[in-house]
Amino acid sequence: MKAFVFPGQGSQYCGMAEDIFQQYPEARNLMERANEILGYSITDIMFNGSEEVLRETRYTQPAIFLHSICAATLLSNTDVAMTAGHSLGEYTALCFAGAMCFEDALRVVSKRGELMQNAGTLNPGTMAAIIGMSNEALEDLLAETRASGVVQAANFNSPGQIVISGEIGAVRKAVELAPSMGARMAKELVVSGAFHSPLMKPAEEELKASLDEITINNSRIPVCMNVVAQPITMADEIRKNLVLQLTSSVRWAQSVEAMIAGGITSFIEIGPQKVLQGLVKRIDRSVTISGIDNANQVAQCLATKQEQ
Repeated sequence: MKAFVFPGQGSQYCGMAEDIFQQYPEARNLMERANEILGYSITDIMFNGSEEVLRETRYTQPAIFLHSICAATLLSNTDVAMTAGHSLGEYTALCFAGAMCFEDALRVVSKRGELMQNAGTLNPGTMAAIIGMSNEALEDLLAETRASGVVQAANFNSPGQIVISGEIGAVRKAVELAPSMGARMAKELVVSGAFHSPLMKPAEEELKASLDEITINNSRIPVCMNVVAQPITMADEIRKNLVLQLTSSVRWAQSVEAMIAGGITSFIEIGPQKVLQGLVKRIDRSVTISGIDNANQVAQCLATKQEQ
């Protein structure tokens, strides 16, 4: 069985999806519609914007969502049994699975990006990658550093690759202590806020209000959601988990393991870059993993589908 997975923030790049826009009218229509909905040209930022502008969370999130959902829409006839997305990518997964329409998903993603950027300004924080520690050892590390401030595991990306998030002093203390407690590497990341930590709390209420304004349906295929690492189809659970996701850990490794336990043997990352392909390989080498980022890869996938 096959699953589509969708990347999150950090996978953006200058020129993203431009060739898809040029070669596929269906995708071009979606992107032009997105410009109308947002009230500015997100495609201009994607195709011609500087790295600095594209890194701004308020632009990054709709850009990655748009790239991913356009590619996925072109491949909508592919036999997909389950889907998931990493943080922001969860909205793309839900849109692909029919839990929310394109227009609503884009509006909420745009609002989410603004809210997270504002929360990062209101409650300054940072994140760090901790490499080579078990989940248990990481909990010991966090217990040692919490006297310095708020800090928690933000992303369980793959075995031995965990990202922590929180107040600057606490995160830097964890980075300092990590090597002596078994980490192979600990490095602070260049981010605009402490995502997936309690420092995102100011964004939570407004995000909930935005979600309450849109229709969320039961999904047509299961979406393995970040917060619970379980396949979900019911609308009320989807809505609840999207709100919790802002301040909760992204349980990506556990989600992939749950999908494999549910029968998934092939993963296809849809969207910019190859981040999730690398993570899935590290989680379980027995499954196949590939990616579709550009127009050539879309064409190859469509050609293969026609031959079957």
